[in-house]
Amino acid sequence: MARSGTRRAAGGRTGGRAAGGTGTASRRTRPVDNDGLIPVLARAVREVEAAAQRGALRPTNRTKFQAVALLMREERARVKVDATLTDSQRAEQLKRLDGVATILAKTAARDTSVIQLLGEDATLTEATRTVKRDMMIAGGMEMAPEDLVIAAEPTPVLETAERAVVPQAIVSRQLANPFLAPDFSLADAPVAHPRRLANWELFGPLFKSFEYGAGGGPASMPLPEPLTLHSPAGSTLMKHQAELIGAAADGHRTFLLADEPGLGKTAQSLLAADAANAFPLLVVVPNVVKTNWAREAALWVPNRTATVIHGDGDDLDGFADIIIVNYEILDRHVGWLGGLGFKGMVVDEAHFIKNKDSQRSRFVLQLAEKIRDRVASPLLMALTGTPLINSVEDFRTIWQFLGWIDDKKPRAELMNELEDIGLTPAEPGFFSEARRAVIDMGIVRRRKVDVAADIPARRIADIPVELDDEVGRSIRDAERELTAKLVQRYHSALANRTGQAPVDGIDHKLVRQVARWELEDIDASPTGENVFSMVRRIGRAKAQLAADYAAQLASNVGKVVFFAKHLDVMDQAEEVFARRNLRTATIRGDQTPAFRTAQIDSFVNDPDVAVIVCSLTAAGVGLNLQVASNVVLAELSWTSAEQTQAIDRVHRIGQEEPVTAWRIIAAQTIDMKIADLIDSKAGLAARALDGSDEEIVDSGDIQLDAMSAMLLEALESAEL
Repeated sequence: MARSGTRRAAGGRTGGRAAGGTGTASRRTRPVDNDGLIPVLARAVREVEAAAQRGALRPTNRTKFQAVALLMREERARVKVDATLTDSQRAEQLKRLDGVATILAKTAARDTSVIQLLGEDATLTEATRTVKRDMMIAGGMEMAPEDLVIAAEPTPVLETAERAVVPQAIVSRQLANPFLAPDFSLADAPVAHPRRLANWELFGPLFKSFEYGAGGGPASMPLPEPLTLHSPAGSTLMKHQAELIGAAADGHRTFLLADEPGLGKTAQSLLAADAANAFPLLVVVPNVVKTNWAREAALWVPNRTATVIHGDGDDLDGFADIIIVNYEILDRHVGWLGGLGFKGMVVDEAHFIKNKDSQRSRFVLQLAEKIRDRVASPLLMALTGTPLINSVEDFRTIWQFLGWIDDKKPRAELMNELEDIGLTPAEPGFFSEARRAVIDMGIVRRRKVDVAADIPARRIADIPVELDDEVGRSIRDAERELTAKLVQRYHSALANRTGQAPVDGIDHKLVRQVARWELEDIDASPTGENVFSMVRRIGRAKAQLAADYAAQLASNVGKVVFFAKHLDVMDQAEEVFARRNLRTATIRGDQTPAFRTAQIDSFVNDPDVAVIVCSLTAAGVGLNLQVASNVVLAELSWTSAEQTQAIDRVHRIGQEEPVTAWRIIAAQTIDMKIADLIDSKAGLAARALDGSDEEIVDSGDIQLDAMSAMLLEALESAEL
């Protein structure tokens, strides 16, 4: 811990104390601007942010993320009570710490597995304490001698071993049935008999077959004609729902159910489990929809009991047929879940596991493997309306969960199907036949336009708005400055090139590389302008205009669903609605399940609640809001999938009116480019799953594409 009167860390000044310290807060010897701890935190968090933009965070950056979060909280507490600071100095330092907090939140949104590191009960490893100490030394913090030495601790077998729990209800269940035997009665596991393809690398050709081998056909396996359109509980089904349930009743056991959002995937999976007698059933879902899953289970399979795991599972029903758990707490429960004897597993919003290196993906794959070890033919279902976010390879972890492939090659059943084609990837016809073989493993994709004629059409209408006030002018100035910086960086890189032949005109590869450098630049000032801060400023600037438009819609055409990404934009919108005397409900990420449910019910059932203000990230999945037919998107998402999910909260079975999504776009800003990029990405799933002939555009991150577009437009203008 840091203490007054102890020796100072090498080369440092006073300025704070270590985590958990109980001594008197140390004081700085002079005012801070670019010295002290805050610049150290800013550089470190930029480094972590850049790593998150490249993909899943590695252990080194996860450690740095946690150390920054700890020190930021401690420094904020110290600054608030530091009597040596003037009010303006305190405000300035708190503002800079808010900047660090914003980047931490943005990074956590990219790699949600690090959110657990922010908890008060998160494990503090030796590596984290070492990084934290080094940052304190670099920031000139006064430290006690014992804080300078990091004592080694035994490395746990699992990263989250200390968080693992076994609820008492599960202990009771295990004691009631201590001799849970594996079930190998359904089928023998197939054995692969490779012939032509023994030495071929097949993952590349399989993914390529979905990108180029569509041949005009939809990605959906043959399904039987339904014998009935009624569930066992007497509910009426749509034909496409009954078809999938019939396939499960006929013995099919693995499904990638990729129906467009709003076609009732939850009901289909529960009834498929009932048809396959796949109980006990494990359901892994995002946190925001787990209560809704329990409701749906009571509706569709009332003869089965369902329980939801909250926190450590103190109140769960250990003898339930359906156990529902959210991704965020899998680390606590993966141990006992793997030994409970599940006969089926459903993964909802399965695109959440597309990053195989993420913690949530590892736990899902581990659980699926344990189920396969005990049950020869378990029911495994991956549900997602948007299975492809950036690349066809987003399929990979989903296929592995379903047991179609392993780390290196197709598993036996798929390998035998590929062998039966009689071709290799070097021969004509392989791609279309390989695609068919994978689809027949269990891909089911239906579009609303094809199977739900009673659901009205939807459209997206862009509403350009002019930001003509001082804020708007400052945003355009900042965009010009950022563009000029990119242009200067491009010309500098071009001038310093050696050993490469000159490129005629604009070097498009270099344009993209410069954009990537800018996104990965760890030396940028924490208060400097970048594409993320600019987009957030645009969102705040549009908030009043977007809310005004939503208020007009609510007054003229009825209930409206209002989506935004940032809480401050939601706050501004709610202030506008209050001034207009419009009652609102709200969906945010920090709500309890009970409060969230009450908010949804008030919007759906109370005619006086005109608008529901929703977070794009917290309310983009699992909500049925078809009581409205107008959606206002106040801020743009970074993916077309997130936008689609938001719109489909309204465009669902039960909708009786045409649905319109109104996108509020700031004219003459990067907002326009982002909207175009979002629209261009929407072709990916259409080609891979719907058999569309639409060309797939480059599937890189929209952030990178937006930066590249800014630079390219400036270079092209200079050439004219």
